[in-house]
Amino acid sequence: MRIAIVFSSATGNTAQVAEAIKEACGGHEIVAYGPPPQNVDKAELVFAGSWTDKGSCTAEMREFLQGLHGKRVALFGTAGFGVSQLYFTALAERFKAEVPQGNQVVSTFFCTGKMPQAVRTRYETQLKADPENGKLKTMLQAFDLALTHPDEADLAQAADFAREAMGV
Repeated sequence: MRIAIVFSSATGNTAQVAEAIKEACGGHEIVAYGPPPQNVDKAELVFAGSWTDKGSCTAEMREFLQGLHGKRVALFGTAGFGVSQLYFTALAERFKAEVPQGNQVVSTFFCTGKMPQAVRTRYETQLKADPENGKLKTMLQAFDLALTHPDEADLAQAADFAREAMGV
């Protein structure tokens, strides 16, 4: 099978997931690998992944997805605030909404990804100004929970996702 793995990764989290997917695709021809834009005309299956930007995929990934025609697509991504499967399900639906009709989304996978320290610093500063802000406290907890992700379990799940999408 000819496979494309196209991803947008700001901090390296989504790139780690893309690499786990690539390793799981061993024995198949990788016709494209890296950030958009990529030529995926020859791909029979397109893995498309992005970090979460304001609750959806990045603008460059959105543009890439909207340019797909007649492809089998497997969507993946990472999210700093991904602390529940419910949130990942919502992300999957938002990412799917960017894939035009005429393509088939065969599978989705999302996992938590660590965020830059500057994010925590910003929340700490805001919390000093508003020490009773429960939302900021929750955001700091989510930041701390994400520090070790994607971890080995996340990457193993990404590999399983890839094998499932390929029908292996």
